[in-house]
Amino acid sequence: MKNRHIPVSVPVALLSALLATTSFSTLAADNLRDAIYQGKFGYSLLWRLENVDQDPLPHNATAIPLRARINFQTADLNGFSLKTEFDYIFHLSVDTFNAGAGNTPNPPGYPVIADPGGEDLNQLFLQYKAGFGQFRLGRQRIIYDNARFVGNVGWRLNEQTYDSFSFSQNAGADFLFKYAYIDKVNRIFGNDVPAGEHDQNTHLLNLTYKFENAARLTTYYYYIDNKDVAKFSNVTWGARFSGKTSNDGPKLGYLFEYANQKENADNPVDYSAEYWRTDLSLAFNWATIYAGYESLGGDSTTPGLAFRTPLATLHAFNGWADKFLATPDAGLKDAFVGIKGKAGKWNWNVLYHNFSAQSGTADFGTEFDGSIKRKIKDNFGILLKAASFSSDNPAYGDTTKLWVQLTADY
Repeated sequence: MKNRHIPVSVPVALLSALLATTSFSTLAADNLRDAIYQGKFGYSLLWRLENVDQDPLPHNATAIPLRARINFQTADLNGFSLKTEFDYIFHLSVDTFNAGAGNTPNPPGYPVIADPGGEDLNQLFLQYKAGFGQFRLGRQRIIYDNARFVGNVGWRLNEQTYDSFSFSQNAGADFLFKYAYIDKVNRIFGNDVPAGEHDQNTHLLNLTYKFENAARLTTYYYYIDNKDVAKFSNVTWGARFSGKTSNDGPKLGYLFEYANQKENADNPVDYSAEYWRTDLSLAFNWATIYAGYESLGGDSTTPGLAFRTPLATLHAFNGWADKFLATPDAGLKDAFVGIKGKAGKWNWNVLYHNFSAQSGTADFGTEFDGSIKRKIKDNFGILLKAASFSSDNPAYGDTTKLWVQLTADY
């Protein structure tokens, strides 16, 4: 897994080194000891049952992973703190699935469930916080906006994290500036396989202004230079405007977004593609009705010209069946409508997608998704979730996915 380059013993060694300094300087020892002893441990367990029926593959896939996570963050010492987070993913006596990207297990004829087992140094970073902002250096989680372009792929058990320097500045109450330089992306497949980590020379810039009426305008510029997969290298710039009304009665929510993308660095394909998204919602006391339209540009006559989102949290978009983790060459149009609400202590969500090509007239298929979840006391949770994709297009087989998930967080 991805911690092979930073041994699991590193967090323990760092903490031990801090404690060891107490024998050399009484003042430094007191301060460092307090920072460690006043730090906070956290731990969690996530158990999941996932089943996938995907045409035309002859077998259904079933995985029963358990993720154990532990983290520790020191208390602030003159604005500095250290955080480390370690995961281990166990698979409970089931290997009837493809772990993805060449990982084990990889039996022929089974769908992908991208949760390879093993150890993972998920985060290890030094942080400095002051009144003007926050700096982080090291392996860290980075999520910008709704994670459509930069995210942590949080649905998969082996989270995507970044070896990075990042900065977040609050320039007054209404303005937020974020920047990150990324040296490496630690992807969900782990570093036992080439697809598990990508060397980068990537710069991310994100600026948000908050208006008095709760609307937000965000502009962004993402310069992605992927040293291992050249086709993922691109420059994307764009803007999103979102908010909701504050009147009495039903609340209207809205989001409008546009982005433009072109090739970058060693990308062998010269292209330009556009992205559009519009969301509207109406929140009542009993439920929220929502609808939206998303378009990722492509070209039905020439491969390789489609809009790409290589750092995104993809599961949250274009259907939970994950049929469009890579944008089709002809691009993608996703028109969706849904309704969500509460029933007692349960939160529920049901939505429908219609997928088609952005370039040309191809129909890709439709999908129904649904979930129901609740918290049990303060530390426990349960989630039931399903996705059903159907298509007459031979490139996209019918797919049904079912999940049962239990969590415990401390």
